[in-house]
Amino acid sequence: MERHTVWITGAGGLIGSQLVQSASRWAPAVRVLPILRDRCDLTDRHAVERCFAEDSPDLVIHCAGLTRSPLCQSDPALARRLNVEMTGCLAEVAAARRLIFLSTDLVFDGRRGMYRETDPPNPLNVYAETKVEAEERVLAHPRHVVVRTSLNFGESPTGDRAFNEEMAKAWRAGKTLSCFTDEYRSVIPVESTARALWVLARWWLDEPAGDHHRIFHLAGAERLSRWQIAQWVAAQYPECRPKLEPGSLRDYQGGPRPADTSLDIARIQKLLDFSLPRFSEWVRDRLAQRSKDTSVAPGA
Repeated sequence: MERHTVWITGAGGLIGSQLVQSASRWAPAVRVLPILRDRCDLTDRHAVERCFAEDSPDLVIHCAGLTRSPLCQSDPALARRLNVEMTGCLAEVAAARRLIFLSTDLVFDGRRGMYRETDPPNPLNVYAETKVEAEERVLAHPRHVVVRTSLNFGESPTGDRAFNEEMAKAWRAGKTLSCFTDEYRSVIPVESTARALWVLARWWLDEPAGDHHRIFHLAGAERLSRWQIAQWVAAQYPECRPKLEPGSLRDYQGGPRPADTSLDIARIQKLLDFSLPRFSEWVRDRLAQRSKDTSVAPGA
C-alpha cells in the first residue's frame, strides 16, 4: 500500500478511530487522513468535492453515518440524509478511485441467521432500510466495496459509541440489564475489525477493477445470543458490579428487531492473514492476560 492516501470518514467513531490508531501497525506506508466534520462536512457536496480534490485519496473507508437505530426510527429524514445521501455523494465523488463502505448485519430480517453475502437483504427498521439503500448507491460503482459488520466491542474516543460502553454506563448507574436469550449476533472486537479492513484495503487497492466479489461479511467467528454476549462483557467490567437478567424477544414492546443476524464470514476469511476470533475465546485470553499482568508485583 506504499504511497497510497486513505480517507477515514467517521474518524471520531468506534471503528473509524481504531482504523486511524492501528494504521501505523497494519498499514505503515499509508498516508491516513482522518475526516471529521471540522475538516470536511460530508453533508455538503461542494465541500466534499473540494476536499477530495485537495487530498486526492486513492481509497475512502466510509465509517460515518447515523448508527443509533432508535434515533433513525424517530427521525427518518435525518437517517436518510446521513446514511443514504451522504454515502451516495461520497460514492459518486470517489467513483474513479476506491471506496469501502461499512454496513450492518441488520440489513437481514433475522429469520434464519448465518447469512451469506449472496442472501437478499430484508430490512425491518429505518436504520436497516437506509443501509440497504446506501449499499445500492455504493455498488452502482464498480470500484467500490460493501462490508457488513456486527456488534463491535471496544473503546471509542467519546466513550459512548460501543455497545459495551453503553452497558458499562448502565451498570455504573446501578441498572439491571435485561438481555435476550433468543436474539443472536456475531460480535467482534473492534481491533480485529480494523485489522481486517486494512488487509481488505490492501487487496482492493492492488486489484484491477473487474469481476470480483464486492460484498463481504466481517464479524466474529461465533454465533452468540445477547444473553451470552452480555455475560462475556460483564466479565470484563467487574468494577461496575454488572447486573443481568435473561429476557425474550417475545416480550419486547419496541419496534421490529431481527432475531438472528449472525453472519457467515467464510468469504472474507479467505483474504485475511489471521483468523477472525471467537468472542468467548478472545475474552478468555484477555482476562487471562489481565490476571497475569496484575499478579506481577510492582518492580518485579
